[in-house]
Amino acid sequence: MGSCGKLAKRAVETDMPVMVQIQQLIRGAKNAVSLAQGIVHWQPPKQALDKVKELVWEPSISRYGADEGIPELREALVKKLRQENKLCKSSVMVTAGANQAFVNLVLTLCDAGDSVVMFAPYYFNAYMSFQMTGVTNILIGPGQPNTLYPDADWLEKTLSETKPTPKLVTVVNPGNPSGTYIPEPLLKHSCVEGNHIVNIFSFSKAYGMMGWRVGYIAYPSEADDFGTQLLKVQDNIPICASILSQHLALYSLEMGSEWVVERVKGLVKNREIVLEALSPLGEESVKGGEGAIYLWAKLPDKYVHCDSEFVHWLAHRHGVVVIPGSACGCPGNVRISFGGLLEDDCKAAAGRLRKGLEELVKDGMVK
Repeated sequence: MGSCGKLAKRAVETDMPVMVQIQQLIRGAKNAVSLAQGIVHWQPPKQALDKVKELVWEPSISRYGADEGIPELREALVKKLRQENKLCKSSVMVTAGANQAFVNLVLTLCDAGDSVVMFAPYYFNAYMSFQMTGVTNILIGPGQPNTLYPDADWLEKTLSETKPTPKLVTVVNPGNPSGTYIPEPLLKHSCVEGNHIVNIFSFSKAYGMMGWRVGYIAYPSEADDFGTQLLKVQDNIPICASILSQHLALYSLEMGSEWVVERVKGLVKNREIVLEALSPLGEESVKGGEGAIYLWAKLPDKYVHCDSEFVHWLAHRHGVVVIPGSACGCPGNVRISFGGLLEDDCKAAAGRLRKGLEELVKDGMVK
């Protein structure tokens, strides 16, 4: 359409997805390597993929399934939640990835004009989900300067003083984009469970299933009407997650958490390599890498309003791409993802990153 006047205001005023911009940047920069998108380098378990191959010609794979997910996957997820996450009173809805799960929740819980709470640095897609559904009163809380953990005192004060009370508080743990892991004393539990708590999970990173798009919502079983309203939203977005993808998720779960742990161990070296590459910024400027595949780095003070310019300069001059912190509500910072490359490729990308940062600190953004 030729005029923005004919488009929905909520869509026009929603931020442009930073990953779309990054993909365009990668295509335009000669031989650029990405440390930007949050992906892992491994594929789903081979045994699970082999089982899925046998299902391709099964008629049920091409049909609609239950909106809330195939029964055998939901049953396996309820068992997993009890054993691994200590969530014993939760029901499950399977979604087409965690992003879609979050949109389901926003549409189920929030009305236009409601206030909601996030913490900076925030996950950019969650912020966009609020924007595009008409929730524009987004209260951004600070992270603690030394840890980036959400400021619990600020939250308590905000919830008690803001009228009407904010409808939703969103916390990502382990942190995206911060890469930090919020300790149990601050959250009361690794995964909090209660009638006012909803948890979102994803298969993308753990099982290398980014493109298969499977996530799930764990919501209070006692909140019957909540599940009913979720179904309305689900039926109008995907109807159901891909049936083939759900079977792959089920077969992957059968491999056990040990399969995931072994792959995550291999990322320790990548983290060390990228941490070394970030050393020109100074040790105090780098945080994260505790429970996720991200590191968060503060640029020199004079670049506090230039992080996007820095990302473009780094891509075109040094051939490596990262995420600007301004996309996460924190200008002057960058997010680096170390999960998507094998060790040798990670070393090559980190070498480019270090060279770029050394030049930035010494001479600035030389053209």
